[in-house]
Amino acid sequence: MVHLLLRQFYCSIFSVFYPDFNLLIMASMLAHTFRNVSTSVSWTAKLNARLLSSVSRTPSQAQSASKKTLAKPGLRNVVLVEGVRIPFLMSGTTYADLMPHDLARAVLQGLLTRTSIPKADVEYIVFGTVIQEVKTSNVAREASLGAGFSDKTPSHTVTMACISSNQAMTTAVGLIASGQCETVIAGGVEFMSDVPIRHSRKMRKILLSLNRAKTIGQRLTLLGKIRPDHFAPELPAVAEFSTSETMGHSADRLAAAFGVSRAEQDEFAIRSHVLAKKAETAKLLKDVIPFKVPGRHTVTKDNGIRPSSVEQMAKLKPAFIKPHGTITAANASFLTDGASAVLIMSEDKALAMGYKPLAYLRDFVYVSQDPKDQLLLGPAYATPKVLEKAGLALEDIDVFEFHEAFAAQILSNMKAMDSDWFAKTYMGRKSRVGVPQMDKFNCWGGSLSLGHPFGATGCRLVTTAAHRLIDGGGQYALIAACAAGGQGHGMVVETYPQK
Repeated sequence: MVHLLLRQFYCSIFSVFYPDFNLLIMASMLAHTFRNVSTSVSWTAKLNARLLSSVSRTPSQAQSASKKTLAKPGLRNVVLVEGVRIPFLMSGTTYADLMPHDLARAVLQGLLTRTSIPKADVEYIVFGTVIQEVKTSNVAREASLGAGFSDKTPSHTVTMACISSNQAMTTAVGLIASGQCETVIAGGVEFMSDVPIRHSRKMRKILLSLNRAKTIGQRLTLLGKIRPDHFAPELPAVAEFSTSETMGHSADRLAAAFGVSRAEQDEFAIRSHVLAKKAETAKLLKDVIPFKVPGRHTVTKDNGIRPSSVEQMAKLKPAFIKPHGTITAANASFLTDGASAVLIMSEDKALAMGYKPLAYLRDFVYVSQDPKDQLLLGPAYATPKVLEKAGLALEDIDVFEFHEAFAAQILSNMKAMDSDWFAKTYMGRKSRVGVPQMDKFNCWGGSLSLGHPFGATGCRLVTTAAHRLIDGGGQYALIAACAAGGQGHGMVVETYPQK
């Protein structure tokens, strides 16, 4: 313990005078990691081969007849009836003049149209979001009123970074499983085209004091205290409060720690875009609904799907750790505007109303770990926990839908899951978790290509997983996602019998 404290002390002293000292420390840690993590060049080569081959191969057709159902005695079955989303667009494009509740309202109206469910039958609405518009802090309530729901329908908003709509869905599951509700709409929205930009704290203090000032003299005195630097705005950043590190910087360090190369990241990103384009062309993205943007045209598809080449990707410069980092604008998810929603019901209620559900929502877990060095490893921790909770093995899963924050994050999670050393050292497991088969993994694209509205991605993952199970004849899907704060989510989805 003493030598660790001394090491931390000397590191902090050197870091003050030599800002790149932490990178040297990281380099020494990498050597230790490479000695212990049981991933290898051969593993990387095999994974790359699977990445490239899965672009052209047809996903394996799983047979669900031989598998057990995950229904549990004494627990109500909760089903996903339907899920929709408006097209996910790069921030600053067609949605730029709207507000978050406009997007959420549109997706609620789209879900009502798709399902024809009477508004009066919806007992509760819960939405997830991350960067809140101050005028509509409870965006679920404003969107539900705007969509025409009764003012008697309770609505609330949750936030859990990139798994906010996951939290909205599991909140709905809890309400139904406990018997509090029969029908709940869960969703999520994010609007990065117009994020809150604040005055500096010094300026805010003066402005608040001005509001309380009673005389002209008091106001003039306060105005006289304003200095030029008070006008500097506070810009929002995708950074950890506890570490002050941006997520991209953390992803770069994670890639270095697990030996994920720039070429591997670019290849995975290309795979995501190619598969998304194929799915879009084949009209497999059934959750996407058209959205007539007020004063503009009707948006019918995502605008971030842009297949590229290895040569084009290689031209981009590092975005975070310069000049030696490996994260670029092309192998990271882009800032996105979008909203999604799902209709969740008890099985009995859904059948009584004549619905044919898409899937059962089964076991789920939330995990948390070190937000400094394991910020983006939520899937690696959540996957074995949710599998054990459901009584399944990795090989039982027919469809994997993992959130792609960065290509480096996905590949690092896979290396962590394939490492005996990591499993024993950090997860308290006797052996590695294993790696998903790539012909089951994100086969219709992912967040790198489809986009990532922070608060809305979770619903997309679940809805896509349900449609992929039906399309491929599989029974079980596993969704997983990382989130800011070192948190993560995993859920098992079981297809609803289609006969």
